Amino acid sequence: MARHGGGRGWYGKLVGAALGVTVLAAGASAWTAQAGAVGGSSPRAATPARPGGDAKPVAMTIVHASDKGARGVNITIDDGPDPVWTPQMLDLLREYGVKATFCMVGTQAQAHPDLVKKVVAAGHRLCDHSVSHDTTMDAKSQAYQSQQILDAERMITEASGGVRPMYYRAPGGAFTPYSRKLAASRGMRPLGWNVDSKDFERPGTDAIVATVERELPNGPTLLFHDAGGDRSQTVEALRQILPRLKEQGYSFGFPVR
Repeated sequence: MARHGGGRGWYGKLVGAALGVTVLAAGASAWTAQAGAVGGSSPRAATPARPGGDAKPVAMTIVHASDKGARGVNITIDDGPDPVWTPQMLDLLREYGVKATFCMVGTQAQAHPDLVKKVVAAGHRLCDHSVSHDTTMDAKSQAYQSQQILDAERMITEASGGVRPMYYRAPGGAFTPYSRKLAASRGMRPLGWNVDSKDFERPGTDAIVATVERELPNGPTLLFHDAGGDRSQTVEALRQILPRLKEQGYSFGFPVR
């Protein structure tokens, strides 16, 4: 799995500032069920998270498959939420009737709880992408890995109003047996990818589209980004990719649980 950037990455610089952001208290608002449940369309009240509480363990193997089967595609969007690009992604996904999995960095979720709630309300799923996007997590202590995973889970859950992340994606794919087991014990299935669109490098819209078309035979889970810089190329690439995949007979789903 490709690693985007080195060291702690640009998110490390945000941690100090973001930790000062006031977190919205988990409320009793009703949200569209984030799968597990997604499949059902009726809303249900969110349940505030309790550390070590009602999380149901899931498999610790890294998942790539789509719940839509052989012609299913999973759109996954990493590193946000971002106040500029996440709303544009949400508008685009709504336009084409596509649901996606948003892999959120804890400090970003804490800084933008309104966007986390919008993602959930639109029927998308949440994924824990660690506190600070440290792509060297696999070389760090278990205590550090635990802090990065569990603190991000808490930040995202609180920002959403009580909806838990359903997956854990290690920054840059820096999984360890320990981190996978820990995430799975908290009900978060480790989430990989098959197609790295390379949009993080901003190679141009045409290059992003071409990469996705070339690599799609590798598997159904596609990786894009809604933060970490100018994501206008990603937005425009998705504007071409989503209808094209529909025309080719693909259905948009979620990673299996």
